[in-house]
Amino acid sequence: MAKWVRMSPRKARLVTEHIRGRSVPEARTVLAFTPRAAAREIEKVLRSAVANAEANHNLRGDELVVSSAFVDEGPVIKRFRARARGRGVRIQKPTCHITVTRVAPERAPEPAPKAEEPEPKAAANKPAAKKPAAKRKAPAKKKEAKA
Repeated sequence: MAKWVRMSPRKARLVTEHIRGRSVPEARTVLAFTPRAAAREIEKVLRSAVANAEANHNLRGDELVVSSAFVDEGPVIKRFRARARGRGVRIQKPTCHITVTRVAPERAPEPAPKAEEPEPKAAANKPAAKKPAAKRKAPAKKKEAKA
């Protein structure tokens, strides 16, 4: 987990979507070729998560799978910038908290099975087709009064 990273959470979320559910080597490759600045920060968090798994749980890093990766909003740093005529405008500097969770492949989440479509039933069970709506009549024109 990396806290108080100085970037917009919205921009970082775009990158985390690419690595969710992938194996660690595949996620590293994706992050290496992603041109966004958030990819560098997320890659640091991924490296840290893999190192913790290897050191603390005796797992092999190349066999791990990124089970979840998400970005939460952090506090917004507020500053002011001088503008014309003695005014000042607020500058907001967003921060975010990046979290990457990895699991061993035997415990990796499997994709949800696709819902099968029910077979069509007999025609008697089908609802009746709707009638087309009646056409609206144009309002009647007013007759002009003779003067």
